[in-house]
Amino acid sequence: MKKGPVDRDASDEGGEGSPHGAADFLPTSPSLRAARAAAADCRGCGLYRRATQTVFGEGADDAEVMVVGETPGDREDVVGRPFVGPAGQLLDRALAAAAIDRKVVYVTNVVKHFKWEPRGKRRLHKRPMPREIGACLPWLHREIELVRPKVIVCLGATAGQALFGSTFSVTRERGRLLSSRFAPFVFATLHPSALLRIRESDARRTAFERFVEDLGLVRTALHGQPSP
Repeated sequence: MKKGPVDRDASDEGGEGSPHGAADFLPTSPSLRAARAAAADCRGCGLYRRATQTVFGEGADDAEVMVVGETPGDREDVVGRPFVGPAGQLLDRALAAAAIDRKVVYVTNVVKHFKWEPRGKRRLHKRPMPREIGACLPWLHREIELVRPKVIVCLGATAGQALFGSTFSVTRERGRLLSSRFAPFVFATLHPSALLRIRESDARRTAFERFVEDLGLVRTALHGQPSP
């Protein structure tokens, strides 16, 4: 059930959560509808205590492409949908520029609850800890199992490390189609929030063009052709 935004001290993350993380809350029914409903009551880690609600993935049940980010942001936490804030808007622009139909894309995050710290009246993103990521991974694994995407796009280090381990480096692997047990094609690029932090306009434009170029690998993987 959706709560109002919670304002507690940033150090209060609510303890460890359930002993086996999200695995204790996975439904027996093999459907995204059942998974989404069960995730709404997840107490797999302590992040639920300070989040407004669970932000589960969304998109077609048979989407060919799955885009995986790190964690919901402030706007996502309030609305209850992934990638609806500034980073999500930039992602939508980049997908359109890469000629990727948004209807074939399922979007989600490794961690389903917003982790934040106060800065005046604002709630700023705070990177989740490894134990919080590990606790939430069963939800991502269930999403991948049910959607069965042909291509997974990892946005940022947290997403890449969730699928490939703690030594994974976006800088080293960026823009390369990788083999994985999770999907026929997996690749990593920057999280769009990283582009939003670039202040100089020319540098931001160049970074966006590189981001679009990276996303062009989706078309290469699906159709054997680059973006136009």
